[in-house]
Amino acid sequence: MDALTSMILGIVQGLTEFLPISSSGHLVLFQHGFGFHEPELLLDTSLHVGTLLAVVLYFRRDVAAMGRELRALIAPGGSGESPVPLLERLRGSMVTWVVVGNVPTAVIGAVFRGPLERLFGSVAVVGVMLLVTGGLLAVTKAVPEGNRRLGLLTALAVGTAQGLAIIPGISRSGATIACGLLVGLNRESAARFSFLLSIPAIAGALGLQLATGTAQGPGAIVILSGGIAAAVVGLVALRFLMGLVRRGRFSWFAPYCWAVGFAVLLMTAWT
Repeated sequence: MDALTSMILGIVQGLTEFLPISSSGHLVLFQHGFGFHEPELLLDTSLHVGTLLAVVLYFRRDVAAMGRELRALIAPGGSGESPVPLLERLRGSMVTWVVVGNVPTAVIGAVFRGPLERLFGSVAVVGVMLLVTGGLLAVTKAVPEGNRRLGLLTALAVGTAQGLAIIPGISRSGATIACGLLVGLNRESAARFSFLLSIPAIAGALGLQLATGTAQGPGAIVILSGGIAAAVVGLVALRFLMGLVRRGRFSWFAPYCWAVGFAVLLMTAWT
């Protein structure tokens, strides 16, 4: 694999990881339709590190605030202030809801990982699930602006949507943001929580990948080309998507998902 191919994979990863069009679904389509092989472990890891870096950089203020919240949870009080009750601190902490939201994601991944990963061999499944993703995005157009705060049920619901996005063709960002809107979060909160929730999920997937894979791959230039492309394109895609969500235009991606889904099903029907 050369640096150009690595950059193309990084661009695809950066776009599809954040735009609600399913990165896993496009990976399957690229492998089957364009002759792209699945990236070797080190390159695949660098692509995911790139998208993880994009999330952390874009939401750096939120990540820093979560760090302060975590320190306050571990060592409350100080400076003569009256300590805030633990339950109140937990309820008001984004760290709490990110951890809670990743519980159903982890459970779904652990219990159903094998059967769900076998779906990656089916292009038809990708087509059907892209239609489902398009439907989720279209529904958000009719959802009024909510004002519900993050809580136990909302975090669990969005985390479950993230877990189900293991299925190729189901967009992680599409499913989680749509779920957040449907349970009553406002557009900004739904999108922000979706991507903060993805940080431990992506990091966990990277850890599992490195623990179970063989660390072999192309040269350093090829690896860096893919990772940098994924990070830069990911930042641009994040900024673009957040702007659309704030303006209530999240459903704009539905026609694309439907078009690709129908095209995939038509192609599989003729082969």
